[in-house]
Amino acid sequence: MGRVKVNLTLDAEVAQTARALGLNMSRLAEAAISAATKAERNRLWREENRANIAAYAEEVARDGLPLTPYRSF
Repeated sequence: MGRVKVNLTLDAEVAQTARALGLNMSRLAEAAISAATKAERNRLWREENRANIAAYAEEVARDGLPLTPYRSF
């Protein structure tokens, strides 16, 4: 997928310092947005699957891990 132009509003001092340091603000913003997107996607997945995760945790607590008798360590 290609790149698209977007408008962002930044604190003037932050932008000035980033320019002075030669930082690529577009790449930094992209990395931060990507990380935030991944974190939110993971949070939503955990929320949507909370009941299943709890049920599995309960099963493991009650019965132990599957295939435990066959572990060699």
